Amino acid sequence: MNSNKTNLADNPDVILIGAGIMSATLGTLLKELEPGIKIEVYERLDVAAAESSDAWNNAGTGHSAFCELNYTPERPDGTIDISKAVKIAESFEISKQFWSYLIEKNQVKLPDFFINSIPHISFVWGDKNVEFLKKRYDALTECHLFKGMQYSENPQQLKEWMPLVMEDRDPNEKVAATRMEIGTDVNFGALTRRMLERLGRDGEVKQYFGHEVRNIKKTSNGYWRIKVKDLATGDKRKVYTKFLFIGAGGGSLPLLLKSDIPEGDGYGGFPVSGQWLRCVNPDIIERHKAKVYGKASVGSPPMSVPHLDSRFINGKKELLFGPYAGFSTKFLKKGSFLDLALSIRPDNLRPMISAGLKNIPLTQYLINQVRQEPEDRLAALREYYPDAKEEDWKLEVAGQRVQVIKKGPEGGGVLEFGTEMVSASDGSLAALLGASPGASTAVSIMLELIKRCFPEQVASPEWQAKLKQMIPSYNQSLAQNAELLYEVRDWTSATLGLPRIGTNYKQELGKV
Repeated sequence: MNSNKTNLADNPDVILIGAGIMSATLGTLLKELEPGIKIEVYERLDVAAAESSDAWNNAGTGHSAFCELNYTPERPDGTIDISKAVKIAESFEISKQFWSYLIEKNQVKLPDFFINSIPHISFVWGDKNVEFLKKRYDALTECHLFKGMQYSENPQQLKEWMPLVMEDRDPNEKVAATRMEIGTDVNFGALTRRMLERLGRDGEVKQYFGHEVRNIKKTSNGYWRIKVKDLATGDKRKVYTKFLFIGAGGGSLPLLLKSDIPEGDGYGGFPVSGQWLRCVNPDIIERHKAKVYGKASVGSPPMSVPHLDSRFINGKKELLFGPYAGFSTKFLKKGSFLDLALSIRPDNLRPMISAGLKNIPLTQYLINQVRQEPEDRLAALREYYPDAKEEDWKLEVAGQRVQVIKKGPEGGGVLEFGTEMVSASDGSLAALLGASPGASTAVSIMLELIKRCFPEQVASPEWQAKLKQMIPSYNQSLAQNAELLYEVRDWTSATLGLPRIGTNYKQELGKV
């Protein structure tokens, strides 16, 4: 069966491809800003948030750069660059403000297990790593975003913070850790589904699950035409829209390439898969109460930073270690092995080859990870939990990520490990590529998208007022305004049920 929507007035103002955290966030923001806007969501799977947003497919860390060492690289002169950490910490504070707004306005009834308080710990061993961690601590605590961070090299103190990590560890080994009490664990899958449920109750929002977008084309009258197939019935149809967002996780790159916008030229992707070791011993799970992050192996991607990780998934406490990286030519966990091959085009072939040649250590790392035996994975776990026993852990498949490859200087290729937004010059289309820190910074990313793609509306007094209502710190720097930070952090902590820094923000401000 074939059908077309020929009357453009009946078509949506906005189409969102992918029912993950990014589409849910963008759709919710736009609905708050423009209540009458018509939105359609298309998702190839039967449920929302089943790929990268699902709790089992991502770290669940409320990424604030409290414990993630890869966000604070060491410069050649030995100093620590905290610029990325500051940006990520600010972004997570913005996410918490938006979530708090939704709760207070009863727009979204969030589940109790959506966000939980859990200390964030960085743990290292060896003289060089300990020196790095101390310099990192000194640099970060100069910024009030990281006030309250603790540092220790005292084994007894560290045993209180993370008993599993310190038990039966060599007493002569030099170790150190930092700890942030106000860290969080977030179930982004639960959050996504609740936001989409709320959108689904709006008569101007339609959601189509089990529908795959097969093609994208710009029409002569400036609309985007998407061809969609209902995977259950086989029916195909065309839908037209003024604005198209591609937020399909690993599936975003192939769709961006089909759009043929010049801004997408040269983009490619390098897929990386992951696995976890999941603890199945309740006693061990209960004894660990932290997210303990270490340093990534040389040549490994950021998503492979090892962590022994307390999680709260669907109301149940879990303990994971990993992730262990792997290689698959799929761009999605439930994708096709042909995804990588089909993404290669004349305009991105050279950047992809160039990036591959420049990242041979990464390729070697992935090959070694794929070849790992159970005893190899156990040996990696024992660096963080010396008493680990194989029978207490079960191997689980984690999510699939696609690292961005784009044109670099002189036509070469650059492999990016963060998120990247690509938008058409006229603002009619935007696509989100990449991975970490992803979900934690979804609100900041979508606010930037709205600025790019809806500039006239954003400049209006109505949208400005609404943005400041939803995000009290909107257009202000939390890194430069300690009083504002403590005001919003005090509010979001109370709304989200998280511990406050102290009795109130004014007392803390006096200590800065």
